[in-house]
Parts: sequence; C-alpha cells; structure tokens
Amino acid sequence: MSMYCYQCEGTAKGTGCTTVGVCGKDAETAALQDLLVYATKDVARYAHRARQLGARDRAVDVFVIKALFATVTNVNFDPRWFGAFMQEAAAIKSKAQSLCETAAKEAGQTPETLDCPVEWWSEADSLADLTAKGQEVTIAKWIEKLGGTTAGLQELIVYGLKGAAAYVDHAQILGKDDPALYAEFHEMLDYLTTGPTDTNDLLAKALKTGEINLKAMELLDAANTETYGHPEPTEVRVTPVKGKCILVSGHDLKDLEEILKQTEGKGINVYTHGEMLPCCAYPGLKKYKHLAGNYGGAWQNQRTEFDAFPGPIVMTTNCIIKPKGSYKDRVFTLGIVGWPDVKHIDDRDFAPVIAAALAAPGFESDGPEQTITIGFGRNAVMAAAGKVVELVKAGKIKHFYLIGGCDGAKPGRNYYTDFAEQVPDDCVILTLACGKYRFNKLAFGDIDGIPRLLDIGQCNDAYSAVQIAVALAGAFDCGVNDLPLSMILSWFEQKAVAILLTLLHLGIKGIRLGPSLPAFVTPDVLNVLVEAFDIKPIGTPQEDLAATLA
Repeated sequence: MSMYCYQCEGTAKGTGCTTVGVCGKDAETAALQDLLVYATKDVARYAHRARQLGARDRAVDVFVIKALFATVTNVNFDPRWFGAFMQEAAAIKSKAQSLCETAAKEAGQTPETLDCPVEWWSEADSLADLTAKGQEVTIAKWIEKLGGTTAGLQELIVYGLKGAAAYVDHAQILGKDDPALYAEFHEMLDYLTTGPTDTNDLLAKALKTGEINLKAMELLDAANTETYGHPEPTEVRVTPVKGKCILVSGHDLKDLEEILKQTEGKGINVYTHGEMLPCCAYPGLKKYKHLAGNYGGAWQNQRTEFDAFPGPIVMTTNCIIKPKGSYKDRVFTLGIVGWPDVKHIDDRDFAPVIAAALAAPGFESDGPEQTITIGFGRNAVMAAAGKVVELVKAGKIKHFYLIGGCDGAKPGRNYYTDFAEQVPDDCVILTLACGKYRFNKLAFGDIDGIPRLLDIGQCNDAYSAVQIAVALAGAFDCGVNDLPLSMILSWFEQKAVAILLTLLHLGIKGIRLGPSLPAFVTPDVLNVLVEAFDIKPIGTPQEDLAATLA
C-alpha cells in the first residue's frame, strides 16, 4: 500500500513520506486520514449552504473541527479509531444534507444536488474498504491531477484550517463557541471542493485562512483567560520532587484541571510536559499545591523522558509519538488522541491514571532545585509596556526578537539555541511554543528589571504575541513592520502553518522561517511569498543577526 504525506517539517528528504511517516504514521492510517479530510469537505458543502439559509447544527460544526484536528501530525495513529470516526462522518453527512435540504425547502428553493466523486460508505464497509477508498483521494492523486503548485496551495489552506481547528476545539471544550467562525470553516472547505486553480485566488484564500485562525486564537485566548485568569509571571520548578507522580503532556488546560481536581489530597504530584508548561502560570491552575512543576522538554524527546518518568503519562492533544515498550503500559490518551493498544480515558475519569500513579514508584528523592520564570502573556507584558517604551526611547533596549514555534528532531534546529545565545545584551527575546526549550533554561538576565527572555506561552498563545506586537506599534505610533522587531520562527506541524498565515494576513514582513521550508510550498509559490512578504529561510545566526540589526 502506498502513501504520500508532506504536511509537516519532518517529512522524509524534505519532499514527502512515501512508505511510513517520519512521525510513525503508517500507510493505512494515512489513507484513512486523507479520506476523513475528503469527507469533511463534503460535509462542509452542505453545512455552508444550510448556513446561507439560516440553518446550522452544532453537532455538524463540532464534527468538522474535530475531524480536521484529528488529522494534525502526531494526534492519532490508530486505524480502528479512524474507522469508527468514518462511520460517524457518514451519519454527520446525512444530518448536514438533511439540514440543507430542509432549509432550502422552507425557503421555497429546490435543494441543490451535490455530486461526490467518491462513493460514500455504509456501516457494512470494513476498515479495508475504507482504506481502499482513502487510496482514491491521497495527496499524491491531487498532485498528479492538479500539479504541484495548485495542489500545494490547496493543501496550504487545508493545513491552515487544521491548525485553526485545534484552537477552536480547545475553546469549545471550555464552552466558547462562535457559530460565525464555524461557518467560515465550512465556506473555505466548500471553496476547496470547487477545484480552484488560480494561484492568486488560492493565495488570497490562504491569507483568509490566516484571518480565520486569528479569530480562532482570539476565541481560545478568551476561553483560557476567562476560565483560569490571565497568566502571571511565575517561577516554575523544572526538577522533580520526591513522591508519587503523574505527567501531563499536550495542550489542553481543561484536562489538566480535571486531573488536578481528581488527584487533590491523594499524595500525588502532577507535572506538566512540553506545551503544558505555560499552565503553571494560570491563577486557576497554579492554585493547586500539588502542581509540582514541569518535567522534561519538547515533544520529540518524549521517548527518553517518558521512559525515565516513574509514573503514568497522560497525552491530552497532539505530540504523541510511538511509545517504547518499556513505558507503553503507563501511557493514557484523551479525546481525539490515540495510539494502537494504548489505554484511552473517556469522560475525563482519571481513576485508572490515579491507580497507576499510586502503584508506580514515583521519584525516590528531590532533584537539585532549579526554576525558570514563565507567564509573560499579553496582560503581563502590556502592564510593563510603559517601562519597556521608556527603555527603548532611552536606547537601553535596541531590538526585540520573537524566537519561537515548534521544535523537532531534524538537524538544523541548534540554530535557534545559537541565535538566542548570540542576541546582544541590549535586546529582548520573546518566545512561545515548544521551540523555546532550545534555550529557556539559559540565563539571559534583565534590562533595568525587564527580563531579557519573556515566555509568552504555548503555540496556542500566539494571539498574545500578536497583541503584544500591535500594542508596541501603537505605543510608538508606527506599524508593526516599523518596530525594532524581528521574527525568527521554527515550524513543524499545521498549527505553525496557521500561525504563519495569520502573520501574513496581518501584513507582517521579513519573517525568517526554518529549519527548512514546507515541501508543499513550490518554488513558484515561495517566489510570490518572498516578493509580497519578504519571507525567507533562516541562514546562519551570525548572518541573520547582522541583517536584523543593520
């Protein structure tokens, strides 16, 4: 069975994974994911038309978001899970079609007939049947049919929507919904079903996807801060303490809260991992005394770090990679996360995790105490904006660098460590997402009390970074592109694609992107992006620093 996937930075040889994904995804799962994306576009056609007639169904809205999120890199690798999801897709498609047809009749219109080139499936279809259907709609088929540039631009939009869907999913879990935003997803997915080929129009729609993602990030920011308060500058322990323990990785704040509630008073310390580190700065989460700190670093190191962790591990969202046999029985997944033969938690009942923690040895002794300071979200930074502006005007702060994004395992990512270390002492570094683990334990000092390293949070907190940049531009009465600000970004998966499209939608120029450029962005498309936005690949730290300070 063949596969073709090039949606992440880790893709084989920088061109595409063709036998098995670098992430661990096999050909069967790849085909089922391609089919799910295809099905989601078909569902969205009906949802879009129904919405235009004033009708919507929240179940349809939520399904589209979850389906897109499920196909993001390192979310779910279990073919059986996708088989069940495809059956749900068939039911949702019927619901959306009925909604559309009923709305049309009530409006006195004849329901539109929408043909689907791939025959939909029924409950009688096996996993093998579904996989075979998935083989009909692979990315390789689109490239063969449309050519690399058109297919790549369509996929750029799809990947932006996948990333934005992750943010919308987190927000709706916390009770934040925006029907108009769901409608924009449906409209964009419907657009993709029309077979668009015009390069300029596709690029315009890609930037529109960036606008959709900006709204998604704003929605999630509101959900997080209204539920748990604004992050506060907080010292977080990054070495273990003696006792029983649970490790929580991924991105979802609600999952961590439920684990903290259910473990309270049980003598179990809870640690964050990877992108969960920023949770330790939210007032509504750090109030739990047994939130002991952060353990480990970025997602790609988990096979070593999880192996050494003496307790159960909970994966709340994307970032899971193939568990080693030595710790596989201690891994639990949640929500749409899955791996074959790994235990899954339903309805946030963490009793099995708690039992595993109590049965495991835990840390036998305290590690040497070490802390880092996090929690510089938009509220905290804006509170100090007056002083920051004064320091800039006094010449004490010469430049700002946003160094952040996804981390990964491919060679070339030491660039970000080297760059951060070489940033002059009169410059401030803003960082977010797991790329910060390349340098967040280094000592950068401060400038008149303003820390030189400001950790804004998760990739999910990119909205904060945007608002900080906009606020600084307002304070200096200039555009963001006129600020002494350089963006040095690392990307890996589709949330980073969505954020990049948002930055381009906002007209931000001069972004340096690495460690390698997306395989789905052909030379023709890259030339357009370079011309319009001066986007460029990273060079050497010395060259790039010199250029940004010139």
